[in-house]
Amino acid sequence: MNPYVQYMYSYPHKTAYRPLKGVSLKEYASLLSGGGHGLYLHIPFCQAKCGYCNLFSVTGQGKEAMDRYLDAVERQAGQYAELLMKYRCEFSDLVIGGGTPLFLAEEQLERVFCLLETYFAFAPGRQAVIETAPNQTTGEKLAILKQMGITRVSMGIQSFWDEELLALRRRHTGEVARKALALLKSYEFPCVNVDFIYGIPGQTVESLLMSLKEALEYAPEEIFLYPLYVKHGVGLEREGVVTEPEAAYGQYLAASRYLLGEGFRQDSMRRFVRRDTAAGQGSGAKQENSREFFDCGSGTSLALGCGGRSYLGNLHFCTPYAVDREACLRRLAEYENTRDYTEITHGILLSEEEEKRRYVIRHLLIRPGIEMHLYQERFKKNVLEDFPLLQDWQEQGLIEVQCGEQEEFLVLTEKGLGLSDYLGPELISPQVRKAMEEWNP
Repeated sequence: MNPYVQYMYSYPHKTAYRPLKGVSLKEYASLLSGGGHGLYLHIPFCQAKCGYCNLFSVTGQGKEAMDRYLDAVERQAGQYAELLMKYRCEFSDLVIGGGTPLFLAEEQLERVFCLLETYFAFAPGRQAVIETAPNQTTGEKLAILKQMGITRVSMGIQSFWDEELLALRRRHTGEVARKALALLKSYEFPCVNVDFIYGIPGQTVESLLMSLKEALEYAPEEIFLYPLYVKHGVGLEREGVVTEPEAAYGQYLAASRYLLGEGFRQDSMRRFVRRDTAAGQGSGAKQENSREFFDCGSGTSLALGCGGRSYLGNLHFCTPYAVDREACLRRLAEYENTRDYTEITHGILLSEEEEKRRYVIRHLLIRPGIEMHLYQERFKKNVLEDFPLLQDWQEQGLIEVQCGEQEEFLVLTEKGLGLSDYLGPELISPQVRKAMEEWNP
């Protein structure tokens, strides 16, 4: 069994989206009434395309191209803001992803925050997340983030060893990563998380653990461990690189044991949280032994930019997915030339069956799991009856029922957690699977 089939960070995947006609944001805007919503901004620019990257991003773009993109984002923000005004929409979460958001020049970064504050209302104490990379992490840009109240900075390091970075086609060195992380930590953001990859050609358990041990010297609040995927259309695939799932799984087991032994708790196959800190509350705040339950299956999130996804009830939408440079540039031009951003032309409308699958996938793969009473309350049926496959996994020791004070949770066991990228794809519906297989990059 290959434990690395697909990373199920959302459902359905963008490759299952198709053209939509006659759908307008006006019909769904009321779902953004009041507070508690998320806002996402996609910055699709990078210094270089990493060998494993299948995200929507482009390289080789200068200041003029990035200014043109921000002009389009501002037009989109203006149209959205006008539509949402009567609903008194207030966002409690802001995420700026990419690409590499800090690839923007300082004045462009300041413009991003200015337009967001101009067009949208944010709740007091809102959480704000941004991604960065070592080469783009400067004191000047971090000072802007600090001034703008960023609460979480995520840095993709992947490895501290130059040979492994070269194998991934990363453009930074281990020494640059060390200096960037030290600089980032000196600004005392409430939460700093760093990303590492395992399963890299030439990597060993020892070299992975050495990277993690060195990372702990900087006391990050969270660490994310990602298995290396070589997906269709990425650079490493063109070079003929293949992964070794068995070796990668051994590295995962060793790394997870190490972090658990160093005072981290594990919230998912990828996410490790330092127990002595509470993300978003600063160092020193006590953290519970287990993650607090959060209903992440029905939240509302609005995206700005080319490549970001919006989730409004049963409507999921975004610009068409692309991987290679030429296709990404075409999509970027289409986005910049759009006249009416409130017209939804690409996405998917989920049936109740698909909403159930989304709910199960989103909760089961993240601890504390599925709160069984809440599932029954929402869908009027027991989750184990809806998904008999879960009963099979229970018998195999992959999931178990855990009792809280007044709740029962269906939770992945330690074994099941490590097999998340195998179990999650098993819950994809035949219809969505067919659509994904038909997608051609």
